[in-house]
Amino acid sequence: MAEKSGDSPYPLAPSNGHTQSDQVVAPANSNDVKKRNGTKCLLYILLFAVFQTGIILVFVLTVMRTKQPKFRVRAGSFVDAGFNVGTEASPSFDLRMNTQFMVKNTNFGDFKYQVGSVTFAYRGTPVGEATIERSRVGIKSTKKVDVIIELRSNSLSSNTTKRELGSDISSGILPLTSYSKLEGKIHLLKVIKRKKSAQMNCTMEIDILSRKLGNITCK
Repeated sequence: MAEKSGDSPYPLAPSNGHTQSDQVVAPANSNDVKKRNGTKCLLYILLFAVFQTGIILVFVLTVMRTKQPKFRVRAGSFVDAGFNVGTEASPSFDLRMNTQFMVKNTNFGDFKYQVGSVTFAYRGTPVGEATIERSRVGIKSTKKVDVIIELRSNSLSSNTTKRELGSDISSGILPLTSYSKLEGKIHLLKVIKRKKSAQMNCTMEIDILSRKLGNITCK
């Protein structure tokens, strides 16, 4: 028996009101996707470069920057047997002072200094000297150095200075100054070495009655 023309040998899928062309999704533009990904990649690279530059600047401005260490007179005391002061009529002094110095290093590297000396003067005339042995001050630390110094007025030759000494003895105060320069190097990361010096320029007073060193001012 012949089949009817128009009848399909395959059953038709049920229709839900949409045509086949309505169900096809248009593919995304691949060029736009690549462009967005490329922009993100460049942004990440830029941010990383800025971050790295910031780290390098902080490192250079803090760790690699070196400052002059500080060298100061910190304190002084006297032993009764080593404290001899004359009178206004016969001015002189012969003192034995236990002196404590301070070497302060504020750098991110050790400060290694050579042998140095500290000169103490009375009104411009040297009256004593202390030797500072070579040593090392650690990173951002302070080193205390104790030295015994003999202070003697026998080097005062000027009559004017002697008259001033007599007046100072009468007032009970002996003014002193100290100056020095410690030559050394800052050792950064155990590889980089930079020459630095610790300078001292201090003024102070010896109170004859109390036998104490006070009013220490350093620049």
